[in-house]
Amino acid sequence: MLDEFDGARMGHVAGLRRNGDAADRVLTAAGFAAAAAEIAGWEGYAPTPLLELDALAGALGVAKVLYKDEGPRFGLGSFKALGGAYAALRVLQREVSRALGRPVAPADVREGRHAELVSRITLVAATDGNHGRALAWGCRRFGAPCRIYIHAEVSEARAEAMRALGAEVVRIDGNYDDSVALAREEAEANGWFAVSDTSWPGYTEAPRDVMAGYGVMVKEVAGVLDRPPTHAFLQAGVGGLAAAVAAGLRQRWGGEAPRIVVVEPELAACLFESARAGGRTDIRIEEETLMAGLSCGEPSGLAWEVLAEEASDFLTVPESVVGPAMRLLARPLGGDPEIEAGESAVAGLAALIAAARSDRLRRALGLDADSRVLLIGSEGATDPDSYAALVAEGGDG
Repeated sequence: MLDEFDGARMGHVAGLRRNGDAADRVLTAAGFAAAAAEIAGWEGYAPTPLLELDALAGALGVAKVLYKDEGPRFGLGSFKALGGAYAALRVLQREVSRALGRPVAPADVREGRHAELVSRITLVAATDGNHGRALAWGCRRFGAPCRIYIHAEVSEARAEAMRALGAEVVRIDGNYDDSVALAREEAEANGWFAVSDTSWPGYTEAPRDVMAGYGVMVKEVAGVLDRPPTHAFLQAGVGGLAAAVAAGLRQRWGGEAPRIVVVEPELAACLFESARAGGRTDIRIEEETLMAGLSCGEPSGLAWEVLAEEASDFLTVPESVVGPAMRLLARPLGGDPEIEAGESAVAGLAALIAAARSDRLRRALGLDADSRVLLIGSEGATDPDSYAALVAEGGDG
């Protein structure tokens, strides 16, 4: 089964490892703590499992493979609920406070004390699926209208999941970055409020809140480990997940924090190209990747500030490893648990397997028999038809 990863075309570039304080400045400990306290009080909150893939670890010659399975998160199938819904609440809190001329607490909005005001605040976002679903879920909970922009390649199943939560879904021609641009333009023109997981000049509050919400995953991981991982392989689109986890791990473990390895599809490697160029770099997506949630050509400025300092390595993975990684989790080695993982969830896993089986990359990444590797399984089967096709033998095409 693992020989499907041998010879995979993998790009590798060393991180910039700039000195700085971005892990504490961009995403503060207070911001992480406030998000964790708020989200822990939501109906349906429960920590997601940190699974040990011991048979896989043995086969790869490492001590531990730890897989944080975000599939069960709030019944939405992905980690995005932690970011999109929390950032929506924070936007509504700020706007209600502004309208009333006095501060209100998140609980005031969450518990419907300003329902009439909230019903007139439209929140918008662009998405490949999971962020929009999380925003729609949050808006339904808090009573705000929601408008979601999707690009041509987003599956109808993902679009329908957002409509089922009450969102108005607008499909456009073009790719994810085009949908981000249109959402931003129409929000500014209509007095709506963008809730984006990527930042741009003059727009940082909501993306910072999104990433603060993602810090819940690190809090949960740290709560069950007696020592830090040595490595974290973190998949990236605009970089929000990777930056939030990297910052949270640094704040929790300081100098003992794990080596951060950022993983992207080779078809959408904006952070890889940024590291190679020595600065934040946009790319144009020419072909959509199977890893739909990672199909991003423009890095978040906030995320890049953190990753430029914290990431030791940037990797790219080819499309050919997606199906094998999903099948490996669905039909695992030895006594490892069965896991239902979507396409974007497996980039870090696929990179780990391919790297561990490559003498060159194993040395370059410092993987050895003592390595304890953390993976964030960022989504379950959020598109059931795609999942079924890819997990079927030979379904990766």
